[in-house]
Amino acid sequence: MALDKKSLIELARANAKASLNPKNTFSVGNEKLSADAISATFAQELNKLGATPSLFRENQNMIFDLIETGLTEVLPPRVIQQYGQFADVQNIGFGDRAVMKLRVSDASKQRAKGFVTKVAAAGRYETFKLDGYEMTIPTGIIGGAARVEWEELLTGRFQMSDYYSLVLEGIDEAIYKEIALALQATVAGLNPINKTVQTKFDEKIMDHLLQTADVYGQSTIYCTFEFAATMLPTNSWQYSDNMKETIWQNGAFTTYKGHQVIILPQSFEDISNKMKVIDPSYAYIIPNGSTKPVHIIFEGTAQVKQFENRDWSSEIHTYQRVGVGTYMVNPGICVYQNTSLKKSNKWEDM
Repeated sequence: MALDKKSLIELARANAKASLNPKNTFSVGNEKLSADAISATFAQELNKLGATPSLFRENQNMIFDLIETGLTEVLPPRVIQQYGQFADVQNIGFGDRAVMKLRVSDASKQRAKGFVTKVAAAGRYETFKLDGYEMTIPTGIIGGAARVEWEELLTGRFQMSDYYSLVLEGIDEAIYKEIALALQATVAGLNPINKTVQTKFDEKIMDHLLQTADVYGQSTIYCTFEFAATMLPTNSWQYSDNMKETIWQNGAFTTYKGHQVIILPQSFEDISNKMKVIDPSYAYIIPNGSTKPVHIIFEGTAQVKQFENRDWSSEIHTYQRVGVGTYMVNPGICVYQNTSLKKSNKWEDM
């Protein structure tokens, strides 16, 4: 039996929640379903609505509603789930002004001004002074499009569920690229004494940076797994049995001399796996506080629209307005760069 519009929207929302908690069961109407069952049902219903050209024409508004609902429901919590340890996420309405209220430590208020780096989706950066400890983050469009051939609909080679999955992954990846750009853009504004460039990991230099950052509050180290794996004691006698077990099990320490180490997720620029999104050579040492270093804004809901071409093909365009900004207190934030760690994943660069 075909589901009505209300049930389909409910299914789209349940599918979004299920993708975030695959081990849980979810209620759809009077039924309790597993995450896998919900995902399969959502894909099946989406594909049925667009199974043929005539069905696609008849149901395109419903199809686009489901895609918009699914993306709007899943994107913000998915970003929180993946990057919430170092990023705050805020939802605002279309046309609203994205203002982040920032709390600054007493030491920072007394000793120095702050600076903010904000990024729009096209990679434009601007450094400016804080006014009243508020930060306004502009948003820009992140999205993509797919060209659908008439014959693909006739033969069933094109599946709407595949498009939904690709768009979700693509927007998520694009947001992470903006986070990477925003983090790296802060380095230029740091005090020279707060950053170092080395060809390897040096325990003494890292300890010096930690001492500087800790003046403004116990600091946390944010880095990729590659960098974390190099943060090892200089002398083998310093290893306890517990430290040896941790290295064997995890490949890196989750704490370094009392400082939490947050491992940043890594990804690649494209499917060639040649260029990494996050430059693994950088470690960011940030004094702890109530304000996380990265701020992400979702403006409005996801938007989907179709364009007809003269050759009978269609283009489905999807976008979400997103803004990414970073807030770093100038005298407290420190950065260690280990140039032996390459952003390139080519074997000749290893």
